[in-house]
Amino acid sequence: MELTLAHWLYGIFTLAIIVTMIFRKGVVLPTLLGTFIIAWVYKGSIVDGFTAIFNANLIAAQELFSIFLIITFMLALLNSLKDLGADVRMIQPIQKIMVNGHISFFVLVGVTYVISLFFWPTPAVPLICALLVPAAVRAGLPAITAAVAIALAGQGMALSSDYIVQVAPSLSATSAGIDAGLVADKALMLSVVAGGIAIILAYFMYRKGIRSKEDPRNETDLNTLNAAENTTNEAKTNNLSRWSKVFAIFVPLSLLIVVIYMMYNKLFTNSGGLVGGDGAAFVGGVAVILLLLSTVAFGKHHALDYISNHITDGFVFAFKAMGPVIPIAGFFFLGSGDFAGSILGVEEGPSLLFGLVEASQEFLPQSAILAAFSVLIIGIITGLDGSGFSGLPLTGALAASLETQGMDTATLAAIGQMGAIWTGGGTIVAWSSLIAIAGFCGVSVMDLVRKNFLPVIIGLFVMTLFAIFIL
Repeated sequence: MELTLAHWLYGIFTLAIIVTMIFRKGVVLPTLLGTFIIAWVYKGSIVDGFTAIFNANLIAAQELFSIFLIITFMLALLNSLKDLGADVRMIQPIQKIMVNGHISFFVLVGVTYVISLFFWPTPAVPLICALLVPAAVRAGLPAITAAVAIALAGQGMALSSDYIVQVAPSLSATSAGIDAGLVADKALMLSVVAGGIAIILAYFMYRKGIRSKEDPRNETDLNTLNAAENTTNEAKTNNLSRWSKVFAIFVPLSLLIVVIYMMYNKLFTNSGGLVGGDGAAFVGGVAVILLLLSTVAFGKHHALDYISNHITDGFVFAFKAMGPVIPIAGFFFLGSGDFAGSILGVEEGPSLLFGLVEASQEFLPQSAILAAFSVLIIGIITGLDGSGFSGLPLTGALAASLETQGMDTATLAAIGQMGAIWTGGGTIVAWSSLIAIAGFCGVSVMDLVRKNFLPVIIGLFVMTLFAIFIL
């Protein structure tokens, strides 16, 4: 396809944003400026440039609001449990397993991977962060390292194979013209290789930061974990200790029932199960009912006011911690054909990001090694939109066109799938669902991206070599 000036400007600003991130600086300014200039050039009107900035941020907020909402509800629930003192009681049994920060790291990895493999990470994250992360932090695992473990196991290793739900393999296989099962099998092996390398590397990189149980920094992390303003709510019950014990049992039991129901619905019914956004909505709804019950138990009729405080604190925290992600997402939505039309005010918007990738196809090499790494890099680039799935038709089609004697289509499609989902699914872009993990763990999403970056890139590199020489 023929590239326009808008395509080239989009490529330049994308590179500028990546370089800015590498130097650990904020990227909100270049994303806002890039959105304005690209829209101005594309439409030929400075007024349309101003309008596009607003539209891009509005659409990004709409797309990401479900994540903000579940952060709000889960934080409100946890704060209501904190009023009762049930939050501490709830994690005491888990602390017997998480005897230290090192074991806690791998417990988080294992539990996150299994749940995310069945239901995608979106509904898994609030469950894990509510029940396991506080126990892991008390055992000495820094909150940022806990976030790394969850992201690599869930958003990376589990979602990149998508072996149970098989949405990703189906997208890759359809455009490649092959059976989805072939891609799924290859993707499962490659995801385990990439995930294993990334997780082990992350552990050895950050293990020196793991602390003893008695370290006072553990309490500091716990105080910032899902932090909100100190509550001014006063207990209106004479049985605070009893209600604390009741909800310390009832809340984990309820969330466990949620997991069992979702697993049953997935394995033993023909409904397809509650996955992705549907699963997150189910978890969020259960959290709201638990919030109502715990607040009434604590405040009786004063719960009418207390619950408003909890919801407000939840929204304030979600937007204060994750607000900068919205303009970043807006810029990358501008590069997607799915959103560009709405942002620019045209019926059919340009696919700026994918247009750049498609234009490079004719320059892609035909050798097995270079073809594999080319598909990987293109997958990573398409993942910059923060989805991970939107680029799979492109990488699947490229896999079919680049098949060589030493590299079959299914393997190439699986490699592209790894690059796209590990990036945009996401572990190394801040405007993906990674913001939910950062929010629940009370850490900066940009710091989490930087912590994940090197282990993920090395894991993907080793995985590609594995695919070339062993598969």
